[in-house]
Amino acid sequence: MKLKIVYLSALALITCSLFVSAALAQAEPAASPGAAAEHSKTLWEQIKEGGWVMVPIGLCSVATLYLIADGFIRTGRTKIAPAGHEQTVKALFRQGDYVGAYNYCKENPSPLTNVLRVGIGLLGEGKEVAEEGMMGELAKENSKMQTQISYLSVMGVCTPMIGLLGTVTGMIKAFAKLGSSGIGDPSGLSAAIGEVLVATASGLVIAIPAFGAFYFLRNRAMASVHHVQDVISGLFRKMPYESLAGVHLGDEELYAAIPNWLVAPEAGGSGMTRHLGTTTGPIAPAEQPT
Repeated sequence: MKLKIVYLSALALITCSLFVSAALAQAEPAASPGAAAEHSKTLWEQIKEGGWVMVPIGLCSVATLYLIADGFIRTGRTKIAPAGHEQTVKALFRQGDYVGAYNYCKENPSPLTNVLRVGIGLLGEGKEVAEEGMMGELAKENSKMQTQISYLSVMGVCTPMIGLLGTVTGMIKAFAKLGSSGIGDPSGLSAAIGEVLVATASGLVIAIPAFGAFYFLRNRAMASVHHVQDVISGLFRKMPYESLAGVHLGDEELYAAIPNWLVAPEAGGSGMTRHLGTTTGPIAPAEQPT
């Protein structure tokens, strides 16, 4: 809860700072009486000049800020592999308390403990099964992070396209104004051209940071995943799989059982008939006891 409050506060602060910096950039002191007579456009006037496409671009800017902040938190090593989780599991492994390590991983979920929980639960199945299970769980955790980060790439692609749409509509208005009033009324033409420039620039202003954050967070996530792999390799390097063979660790219910035709003979007969529901050929006769 505290982390969410800090995260939302940081997001609001970033948003306010962007608007304040843009507003301050618009305020220019008058250098001379002639310059004072010139009209300086405010930030809101420039946004209005961009036309209707500024609405989706504004929504994309808020979403981009959210994704950057969320991705920065998700890909951090303190989120993926907390130091407290790592040290506690290492201490339990040194003591040989694999049941305690499993319970700790289940009660304290994180990408690291989720992967370790799967591996500990499969220790009785052998080294290959345990390693395959952990690699599968690690791939799933990595996929979650990469999916969230990939939305930044979507923003980087969509916002220039939205700006380009504003460019096209602005050019249509500009040429329509030029065709109806000629060159005698330059104000309407300049307003349409302004819409073209503002929409294009706004789309690029959102797309460039989105692409930069996408590549940065993707590499940051991969570095954290590599750290998890190093921790797993260190914990399972000297694992006594032979001593744990056939042992079921964890509380997951096992659904696979011995086939029922191998467990109980058919009623009314002394022999055992192997009968499969999918058998298409003739059924072999029952074996007679010797």
